[in-house]
Amino acid sequence: MTKKQKKLFYKIIFFVGLGAMIWEIRIYRQTIIDINILLGIIFTIGILTMFFTLNDFQKLFKYNRKSSLYFWTFIQSTVSWGFLACSIFMFTNYYMASEKSYKQSFEIVERSSMTGRKYHRDERKPTFKIMYNGKLKELVFTHKYYDKMESYQNIEFIVKKGFLGYDLLVEQKLK
Repeated sequence: MTKKQKKLFYKIIFFVGLGAMIWEIRIYRQTIIDINILLGIIFTIGILTMFFTLNDFQKLFKYNRKSSLYFWTFIQSTVSWGFLACSIFMFTNYYMASEKSYKQSFEIVERSSMTGRKYHRDERKPTFKIMYNGKLKELVFTHKYYDKMESYQNIEFIVKKGFLGYDLLVEQKLK
C-alpha cells in the first residue's frame, strides 16, 4: 500500500468504527449486559492494536511530540478497531439469538428523561430504570410516552436469550 492509500484506509476505518458504535448503542439498549464488559473489549482491543499501528502512524503522520503520537494512535485504534470488535461481539449475541422467547414483567424503580435529537430537543424521551436479575437497566422510550410517564408502574418484556448468553429485550410495553 502506498502512503496515500494507508492514510485513506485509516480515515475510512475510523468512520466505519464510529458507524458501528452508533449501531452498537441501539443494540446495547436492548441487551442486558454490564457496560464494563463492553468497555473492557473496546479498550483491550484498542490498546493491543495501538502497538501494531504505532509504526505506521509514525511514518504517515507528523507529530511535534511523542505524546501526541501515542494519544492519536490510541484514539484511532480504540475508535476503529475497539468499536468494531465490540460491535461484532454485540451483533453476534443479537443476530444469532435463540428463537425461543418468554414474557417477563418488572417494576419501574426510577424515572427520568432525556432530550430529543437535534431540532427536536423539546421532544423529551422518558427513561425508566428497572432491576433486571439484580442489575439496574435503563430503558429509553419514544417521546410519545413522556406525558404519561408518571402513570406507568411496570414494564412488560418479551425476552430472548442471546447467542453469547446475554438477554435481549425484544418487545417492551409500559403498563
